[in-house]
Amino acid sequence: MRRLGSGIAEGVSQYSCQLRGIVESKAKNYVISREEGETTLTYKVPLDILYPNPEDSEEIFEKIVDAIIESGEITSLVIVSDRNYIYIKDSVDLFNDLAERYKAILESDIALQFDETIQRDFPEEVSIFNYILFDRLKRDPIGAYVYGVRAEREMKVKESASSSPAFSRFLQKFDSLIAQIGSLKFIQKSFSYTLGYKIGDRSPYKTLLKPLIRPNFTYTRVMSEPPISAIEVDNYKLNDQDQSDVTIYRIPGLSQYIYHLSPPELLLNVDEYDLLDQVRNSLIDYRPQEAEFTDPLRVRGIFFNIAKDMITDLNSKNKYNLSFKEIDKLARILVRLTVGFGMSEIILSDEKVEDIYINAPISKSPIFVKHSIYGECSTNIIPNAKEVDAWASRFRLMSGRPLDEGHPVLDTELITDFVRARVAIAQRPLSAGGLSIAFRRHRERPWTIPLFIKNKMLSPFSAGLLWFCVEGARTILISGTRGAGKTSLLSALMLLLMKRYRIITVEDTLEIPSDAFLDLGYDILPLKVQSAITGEKSEMSAEEGIRTTLRLGDSSLVVGEVRSTEAKALYEAMRVGALSNVVMGTIHGDNPYGAFDRIVNDLGVPRTSFKATDIIVSVNKIKTMDRLSEKRRVLNITEVRKDWVDDPLYENGFVDLVKYDIKQDALIPSNDLLEGNSYIVKEIASNVQGWAGNWDAVLDNIQARARVLEMIVERSEKTKNPLLLESKFSSAAIDQYYEIVQKLREEHGTAEGSSISKAFELWLREKK
Repeated sequence: MRRLGSGIAEGVSQYSCQLRGIVESKAKNYVISREEGETTLTYKVPLDILYPNPEDSEEIFEKIVDAIIESGEITSLVIVSDRNYIYIKDSVDLFNDLAERYKAILESDIALQFDETIQRDFPEEVSIFNYILFDRLKRDPIGAYVYGVRAEREMKVKESASSSPAFSRFLQKFDSLIAQIGSLKFIQKSFSYTLGYKIGDRSPYKTLLKPLIRPNFTYTRVMSEPPISAIEVDNYKLNDQDQSDVTIYRIPGLSQYIYHLSPPELLLNVDEYDLLDQVRNSLIDYRPQEAEFTDPLRVRGIFFNIAKDMITDLNSKNKYNLSFKEIDKLARILVRLTVGFGMSEIILSDEKVEDIYINAPISKSPIFVKHSIYGECSTNIIPNAKEVDAWASRFRLMSGRPLDEGHPVLDTELITDFVRARVAIAQRPLSAGGLSIAFRRHRERPWTIPLFIKNKMLSPFSAGLLWFCVEGARTILISGTRGAGKTSLLSALMLLLMKRYRIITVEDTLEIPSDAFLDLGYDILPLKVQSAITGEKSEMSAEEGIRTTLRLGDSSLVVGEVRSTEAKALYEAMRVGALSNVVMGTIHGDNPYGAFDRIVNDLGVPRTSFKATDIIVSVNKIKTMDRLSEKRRVLNITEVRKDWVDDPLYENGFVDLVKYDIKQDALIPSNDLLEGNSYIVKEIASNVQGWAGNWDAVLDNIQARARVLEMIVERSEKTKNPLLLESKFSSAAIDQYYEIVQKLREEHGTAEGSSISKAFELWLREKK
C-alpha cells in the first residue's frame, strides 16, 4: 500500500493537478469529436507503450476516465496505437458510469476533509481511504472495491473494540464510499471475480472490455475476441493464400451462430503494420483512371506489383528482415484495401459461405453471412461507410452501369484471381438507410454432377436420367427458390455436353463460369445482356440477345435466368425448331406449376408455347428438424406432356419421372418411368438405333450413366482425392464415357450398360 498523505486536502489537490494535466495534454493525447449525435473520444498512445489498452494498463485506464470526466459522456472510444482499438456501447457505458460516479463522489460529503481528530488518531485508516479514492478507484475500480471490502471488515473489528466516536464517524464515511463503489457497473458485472481477487489483476477487465480491433490502414472494424458466453462449434482454415482462420460460435439462448474471422491483417507485427501504413499512404496518391477499372484484374496486378516493390524496398532500407512470403502477404493485403473489396474478399474465399450481406445503415451492424452448414450467421466484422461507398463506386466503374438516385440498383459481378460473386447493390431512395450490398458467392470451379451426388442433392439414377435428356437435346428448365442451387446445377449439366457442341450463354449478370469452361476445352460464347432490373439502355435486351444467338450458328443455348420479356423470344426459338441442341435455363418457382405460373401468367408466354418445355427440374432447400440448418435437394424431375389444353396441373400435363422422399432423403424413380410411360424419354430413344421400342435398353443406358457418375464418387472417397469430383476430372470422365461407347459400338454394334461400366472402371482404376 502506498500512502498519499494525511488528509483529504492533499488528495483533492492531487486531483486538481491531474485535471490540469489533462487540460494541458488535451491537444497531444486525445480528441473529442461530435457528429450526428455520436461523441467519440480518440486517445493516442505512443507506439513504444507495450500495452496500449485500458484492459491491460492501469495508466491508460485512468487517463480514459480522466478524459471523460473533463469532456463529458461519450458514445465510443478509440485508442490509437499500433492498431486502432474501438470500444462501443457496452464498454463505453462502464467508463461513463465510473467517470460520472467518481465526479459525484468528489462533489459529495464523502470527499469533505476529515477533522483533525480523525487525521491525528487514525492516520493508517485515512491513508487507506485516500488510496482507494484517489489512487486505486480510477485505475482499478474492482481492486478498489475488493481492497475496501477487506479493509472494512478489519475496521469493523477495530470499531467493536474501540469506543471512539471519531472512528465511528470515519467508518460511516468509509462505508458510504465502499457502497458507492459497489454500485458501479464495473462492480455489478464482475462480482464473480471478487472472491480471491488479487489487487492489480487485469483479467476481469479483459473480459468486460472487448474492443473491436482495426488496423490503422483500414476502416473496417474487427471484434478480435468472441462474446464471453460463446461456445465453439467448429473451426477451419480458409483456402485463401494466407490460410485465414474461421471459428463458428454458438451463443446460448440465441438461434443465430457467429462466424468469427481472424484475418491476416490482425496477426501482423509492429514492423509489418508500419510498412503497410507507409506504403498505403503512397499508393493512395495513385488513382486509377476510370478506363482502367474496365479491366479490374489488370489493375489489381499493377497494384500488387507496385506494392510488392515498395515493401521490398522499405524492408531492405529499414532492415525489417521480412521473407518473400511475408512481403507477398502484405502486398495482397494492400491490394484488398486499395483497389479491392476489403475483408469481404477473404470471406468470399470460404467455400462454405454462400452469401454476404452488408446492410444499411453501414457501421450500425456487422456483416452477415449465409453459411452452407450453419445458415445465417452474424460476423465479428463491422464495415465502414466510407469504405463501402468506395466499393460501390468501384463496382459502378467496373460494370459500366449507373448507380445514382435515378438508378438506385446495380447488378454486377466480382471476379478476381480466386473469387467469383454476383453483386447486388441498393442505395437511396430505394434503400432508405443508404448503401447496402449483397454478394452471392460462386465456386471458382463449376459444380459437377459427382459433387451433387456426394452431397446427396442428386441420386446417381436421377443424374443419369438428366444426362440422358441433355444428350437427347431436350429443353430443360431448372426451377427453384433463391439460393436453392439453380445456377450451380445448370453449370453442372453443361459439363455433361460433348465438347463438339457449341454453347452460347445469355446472362444479365455473369454467373456461369465461362472462363472455366474455356479452360476445359469447351466451345463457349458468353453473351451479357441488359439487366431486367436496371434496364440500362446501352446494353442489348435479353430478348434481342436470345434472337441474336439464332444467327450465331448451331449451338446449345443456356439462359442464366428467365426473368422478363426474353421468355417469349426463348419459347419462340424453341417452338420454331431453330435450336437443334439442348436448351437450358433457370427460373424462380418452387415446383413445376410454379414455373408454369411464372412463365405463362407473369411473363406472358402463351400456354401452347409453354409445351415446348420438356423437363422441369425442381430444386429447393430442406430444413433440418431443428430448423437451424439446410440441405439442398432436387425434389422432382418432371416431364411436361403435350396433350393438355388449359392447365397442365389438372390435365395431367406434369408427370414426375423421379420424386424426392423426405423420409428416406432420396430421389425415387416413378412407376411411369420404370414402366416405360415417359413421353420425353421415348421420344429421345426413338431417334437412336437399338433404343427405339426397347425400353429395357433405354433404362440400361440410363443406369450405365448413373453407374459411371457413381464410380467417380466412390473412387474419390477410396483414394481420398476430392479433385476427382471437380470439373477438370469430371469433364475428362465424360469424354472417356463417349469414347468407350463409340468403341463398343464399333466393335459389337451396341454398347450395353455392363460393358460400359467395366471399361470405365478399368480406366478409373488408373486414377489416384
